[in-house]
Amino acid sequence: MDHTNAYETGLDRNPANYAPLTPLTFIERAASVYPERSAVVHGARRYTWRQTYARCRRLASALARCGIGTGDTVAVMAANTPEMVECHFGVPMLGAVLNTLNTRLDADAIAFMLNHGNARVLITDREFSGTVAQALAQAVHRPIVIDIDDREYDGPGELLGEKDYEALLAEGDPEYAWQPPADEWMAISLNYTSGTTGNPKGVVYHHRGAYLNGVCNIVTWGMPQHSIYLWTLPMFHCNGWCFPWSMAANAGVNVCLRKVDPVQIFRLIKEHGVTHYCGAPIVHGGLINADAGLRKGIAHKVSAMVAGAAPPAAMIEGMEKIGFDLTHVYGLTETYGPATVCAKHDEWADLDIGKRAERNGRQGVRYLMQEGLAVMDAATMTPVPADGETMGEIMFRGNITMKGYLKNSKATAEAFAGGWFHSGDLAVIQPDGYVKIRDRSKDIIISGGENISSLEIEEALYRHPAVLAAAAVARPDPKWGETPCAFVELKPGAEVTEQEMIEHCRGLLARFKVPKAVVFCVLPKTSTGKIQKFVLRQQAKSVQAIE
Repeated sequence: MDHTNAYETGLDRNPANYAPLTPLTFIERAASVYPERSAVVHGARRYTWRQTYARCRRLASALARCGIGTGDTVAVMAANTPEMVECHFGVPMLGAVLNTLNTRLDADAIAFMLNHGNARVLITDREFSGTVAQALAQAVHRPIVIDIDDREYDGPGELLGEKDYEALLAEGDPEYAWQPPADEWMAISLNYTSGTTGNPKGVVYHHRGAYLNGVCNIVTWGMPQHSIYLWTLPMFHCNGWCFPWSMAANAGVNVCLRKVDPVQIFRLIKEHGVTHYCGAPIVHGGLINADAGLRKGIAHKVSAMVAGAAPPAAMIEGMEKIGFDLTHVYGLTETYGPATVCAKHDEWADLDIGKRAERNGRQGVRYLMQEGLAVMDAATMTPVPADGETMGEIMFRGNITMKGYLKNSKATAEAFAGGWFHSGDLAVIQPDGYVKIRDRSKDIIISGGENISSLEIEEALYRHPAVLAAAAVARPDPKWGETPCAFVELKPGAEVTEQEMIEHCRGLLARFKVPKAVVFCVLPKTSTGKIQKFVLRQQAKSVQAIE
């Protein structure tokens, strides 16, 4: 009997039935099908999808003329402007890898990223020239520097580059014949983590994952075609949670915003009919607490997505009261941004607002295009029971999980041990299968959507000559979600004020990482001398200690 599998015979992959997935096809389609529809709005600037596609092709062409090609890194230090949208397409069009830099970091961190990623080109906004100039002074190999001189920015800053962005585009071909990647596993972007110990790690995304999460955002959120999206979320965060690619697939409108400000947000929502926006709890909290008069005139539905620190129930309730529909997602840099969603059920609408807020405050279930989500005992790699009490580590597997860490095979192997990505976040599974975070094993503090390493703060504290022992934990903050709180044990006879300790940290840390409070005490320790952070979390009433 012939056991040959007929379905594997004469049915090979070929150009007619297979193409590597890439989000670059989204913008080509948007420009082809909806060429005159609005794509990007920024102040007085307006670009259609036809114009945006042409600008992206010009960028790719001009970079190619600079000698940039497959596998080269192009770093971008920019606000949420049209240039940032364009870089998400123009850079990978020639096989290069986009590295969006966190504009809130200090010069040392930016210098490390430029050097570690071997950036061949740096496209940088004038607003950040002070930090960038210091970072370039530490560059092992100075990249080609291109300036963004945005007319919407009227603050201080200088031009550092050989030419500005518009002059670069003028050198490019709007009909540039870009090629999709030969392999969807090819890198599309590089995103650095905030670094829990030592230097930050470079998370590498591939075209396949960017494509799938770009589509998954639309499906998960139920976004209608031609949605109008306001860029309250920094595009440097996990490539804006993949939304630059989502909006091209949606053929929607990118409404740019340089700085999060409730007055401007409400103005833009009304002016452009914004339907969707994303952000950390601080963004939504700012809208809830803004003057109610700013909301007058908004009659249409506005959908909001929140991630970062778990949103407090009061914030979820507040969003309901102002009429905004909130969806809670969770993820990490290593999972292309959102990888779980607190999927809502119709019957929740019958619950009182407090119980609805409790359900909507959970991290939820896996994203549609993430293959696996589990809470497991990291030692045995066995799932914990769905009892809402037994803690384990959140783990992911699937197509929207990173390729790995750049030039760090040891960290990559550790992260993927046992065939799952280890998040480092500790959680329980509730009886309905929804995940709820209980702690962060990496001791990360999430403030205003920014990850802050407690170890980095502690290192700064220990550099003060009066400090005997120190620990940093998160404490709840109505504006920022969480802020760093330092506990310090002084050397015998030493005297230091809280303000002096804060000023000491300001000299060593980026502003958002500086402790907002310092408590002087004898630190609780185990018999082996290890500081008991869980006791300090309870004292700080931190988010992590709340059951």
